[in-house]
Amino acid sequence: MLQTLTERLFDDADRTALDPLALFEEWFALAQEAEPNDPHAMAFASVDGDGLPDVRMVLLNARDERGFSFFTNFQSTKGHQLLDQPKGAMVMHWKSLRRQIRMRGPVEQVTPAEADAYFASRAKGSQIASSVSQQSRPLENRQTLLDEVAQRTSQIGEDGVTRPPHWSGFRLVPSSIEFWKDGEFRLHDRVRFTREGIDQPWTSQRLYP
Repeated sequence: MLQTLTERLFDDADRTALDPLALFEEWFALAQEAEPNDPHAMAFASVDGDGLPDVRMVLLNARDERGFSFFTNFQSTKGHQLLDQPKGAMVMHWKSLRRQIRMRGPVEQVTPAEADAYFASRAKGSQIASSVSQQSRPLENRQTLLDEVAQRTSQIGEDGVTRPPHWSGFRLVPSSIEFWKDGEFRLHDRVRFTREGIDQPWTSQRLYP
């Protein structure tokens, strides 16, 4: 009987040449079926100029062989941090599956074409909010934000909302991907994949829980 990728992952004799990106797709497909809300939610960590970590929840909006992308206001706190220190880490935890995936690596900006395409796919209300919000900066009160949204809405013509120049995306290019699966009595399964560069092969190692 053909083994699933997950079965191969935790089979110490049959993990050779396993592609962690393909394994991610197998786990993510299960999460999309099992998670009641936002299976693509992930905690993303960056560091400030003093090296102090900062973490927040974002949504995984795109992924391919190059890496894992999310979109945001580049003038936000995380935007400034990632532009200054283009390295990051993320974790996706699916409680319903009792599994999680962690990644670390350099961060790069997505192309303008990628940002335009994703912005165009968003709901009009989300587009307006992104064009108005001065993300992470002080806001006197909520009504001020609502008034700005109303004003921006009244200014939109037939062509709709264009992507603001400060709104784009970041791509985490993983150098490390770790898969964690819950085990009885905290005897969890952990396997970490690492590579020296995007064009280099992955190697894997089982870890103590």
